[in-house]
Amino acid sequence: MRRTLYLECYSGISGDMTVGALLDLGADRKAVEEAVDSIRPFVQGFDIAVTRVQKAGIDACDFNVMLDREHENHDHDMEYLHGHDHGEANPHGHEHHQVHEEGHHHGHDHGGEHHGHGAVHHHAHTGLTEITDVLNKAKLTDGARALAIKIFGILAEAEAKAHDKPLSEVHFHEVGAVDSIVDIMSAAVCMDSLKEKYHITDVTVSELYEGHGSVRCQHGILPVPVPATANIMEAYGLPVHFMEMQGEFVTPTGAAIAAAVRTTERLPGSCRVVAQGVGAGKRNYEKASLLRAMIMEVPEERQDAIYKLESNIDDCPGEALGYVMDRLFDAGARDVYYTPVYMKKNRPAYQLNVICIEQHIPRLEQIIFRETTTIGIRRVEMERTVIEREQRLYNTGLGKIEVKVCGDRIYPEYEPLAAACRERGIAYLDAYNRVYAELNGECGSNAANRMEEQRERA
Repeated sequence: MRRTLYLECYSGISGDMTVGALLDLGADRKAVEEAVDSIRPFVQGFDIAVTRVQKAGIDACDFNVMLDREHENHDHDMEYLHGHDHGEANPHGHEHHQVHEEGHHHGHDHGGEHHGHGAVHHHAHTGLTEITDVLNKAKLTDGARALAIKIFGILAEAEAKAHDKPLSEVHFHEVGAVDSIVDIMSAAVCMDSLKEKYHITDVTVSELYEGHGSVRCQHGILPVPVPATANIMEAYGLPVHFMEMQGEFVTPTGAAIAAAVRTTERLPGSCRVVAQGVGAGKRNYEKASLLRAMIMEVPEERQDAIYKLESNIDDCPGEALGYVMDRLFDAGARDVYYTPVYMKKNRPAYQLNVICIEQHIPRLEQIIFRETTTIGIRRVEMERTVIEREQRLYNTGLGKIEVKVCGDRIYPEYEPLAAACRERGIAYLDAYNRVYAELNGECGSNAANRMEEQRERA
């Protein structure tokens, strides 16, 4: 059985809604609090609270980043966002939820008067470099840190396009605000925690339900979806459904999270709900701001066919080819590789080859056309014979390592093994041979059975 995380965005998606839904689903709240506390020397002017609230009569988890007066951006002030009064915003215009369980206000009051060296200031120009520096100093796992940096990279690209500036010159406003930093980092911690807890192999994101009209932000009155959100939808092929209701239901942070974590577009026809959680938004619209997250158990389906996309390219720089490979993997490609070829007029060139499943073809072709100079893509359906595989966690001599079980063979996965090598200062091949022998050798001949026993005890 495969387990998929499903984000149901029928009321939009934002950073705080995502964190609330994932915490409600069972993400490690202590890990979030420790990560938040670790950035307080660098990011001031906020506190967090996790409470239970009701929206439209539905019980939900509310993750709230509370800003002091200096850092307040009125992101949840409905009169400021959509009202007709262009005067001073109401500082108390946040939506008031009905709290029916005592919330936890974590941390200490950090005002705007005392800032440590390297801190993110509200009025400073905060760019991707400064935010990455904060994330590198935060108490995060490698997986959570990489995801948080990826989300901010997506936002930076969207803002750069919106303002027609190079990426290095993008200074964040909404994106680099204190609450956005905390939301994105917390969402990354939650995703990493749930992946390990439930052995998640895929993340499915529904179509994003968005409203219409306009919203006020740092740059003035902007149409919905705002340019950064629309750029992310375009660049990552996020399906969107526009509702008749006015309001901004999909924030740039929410769209960036969806783009960063999504690996599949739709759930299979048959699956079982293992767990679910609901996160509440702060904005008060006609349709309640709720994000539901579910863990779905999907029966292992044998695929007898796979698709290969290929294109000959002789006029594209190597940097672009390296970049498009990363984009294709992020969009769900099973494999991407280049083959040296000679084309007409004896030109040396490369054949781009992408292995994928049928449902990913439109998105992958869109990326190839957008990111390379090709004007045509060949598509081939190929039959195949596959060995059933499963990903599991196994306690090895180098610690807990994610492994891939293929028939009667067990292989350590690259990323967790590489992390163990960096932590212990050992050579990768030595570590691989050691773990492989432990899993498959005489002392590991019953490794699969022991892994099953470990999982049952857990």
